[in-house]
Amino acid sequence: MSVHLLDAMAREGFEQVLALHDRRSGLRAFLGIHDTTRGPAFGGIRRWRYRDERDALLDCLRLARAMTHKCALVDLPAGGAKLVVLEREGVDWKQAYAHLGRVVESLDGRFYTGPDVGTGPAELALMCEQTRFVTDPGPKGPGELAQATAEGVFRGMEACLEHLDGEADWPRRSVVVQGLGAVGANLAQRLVECGAKVFGAEIDEDLADEVCARLNLERLDPARAVDTPCDVFAPCALGGILHDITLGRLRCRVVAGGANNVLAKPLHGDRLHERGVLVAPDFVLNSGALIRGTIFHLEGRREAVALIGERIKGVVASVLERARAEDAPPTRVAVREAEERIAAWRDS
Repeated sequence: MSVHLLDAMAREGFEQVLALHDRRSGLRAFLGIHDTTRGPAFGGIRRWRYRDERDALLDCLRLARAMTHKCALVDLPAGGAKLVVLEREGVDWKQAYAHLGRVVESLDGRFYTGPDVGTGPAELALMCEQTRFVTDPGPKGPGELAQATAEGVFRGMEACLEHLDGEADWPRRSVVVQGLGAVGANLAQRLVECGAKVFGAEIDEDLADEVCARLNLERLDPARAVDTPCDVFAPCALGGILHDITLGRLRCRVVAGGANNVLAKPLHGDRLHERGVLVAPDFVLNSGALIRGTIFHLEGRREAVALIGERIKGVVASVLERARAEDAPPTRVAVREAEERIAAWRDS
């Protein structure tokens, strides 16, 4: 695999990384627990067809660290983790998720998990039979998570426009929502309700047909979404959408979406900052589900979606003000502030 795992763990402050293999189901997965200084680690289960095990492990480490940053910036008594599952042929997925449930239960509350790409209500229900430390997709759980995430993205987007122009003024705005899954569709609906002009792009043609027709969105070819002139480009699918090739095609004033790690590399955020494009820190914008799930698991209550959105908007506004004062990219400022808080907690 050519990954110096222990060196990477020490460099990034990881506590534990588990390689998981289940003979009965064929499951292969990695669980990375980044930090439990303030409380248990939270992170969803991403099931994806990775090129190889190395890519899966690196994604696990990157996403787990970002979860700790989320917790730090939105001031949750928790840390970050991630469970990455390798999508492959021949796996008995019912048995695989049951096995994952038993693994999570064996950690006895050190790690809580929930949905992510490839892991939805059906998979979570299987895990609920094996562990207390997973998001219940039914009435006993924390409630709608995609809506909470979309509200955070919407209010963070609002903070960006107010930062630039003093007001959101939605009827004058155009937004490209790239990815019309649960989060993207909820976000598009919220924007339409406020009077914004919304373009929708989605690679699943049936899903694109349904969402665009229901919300009366102007549909875009997914391959051309990044080229569309707009006020806000909102990536709500997988990460890494902004890289050397797409950077020059982007025609917006703000990048603010629900996807994780929209920048292929931090330097791409630097280049957009130099061009005057405001890139909101994605790990703050998309923290709505984390806030709702963490509060439910640790405090036993369901936080209102409106309060979650207001909390995220306040954090985004604060980061943008610091970025302006330092003339630095907001993504760099957000990471620096999160790491300052984490270091302070570890030293206390």
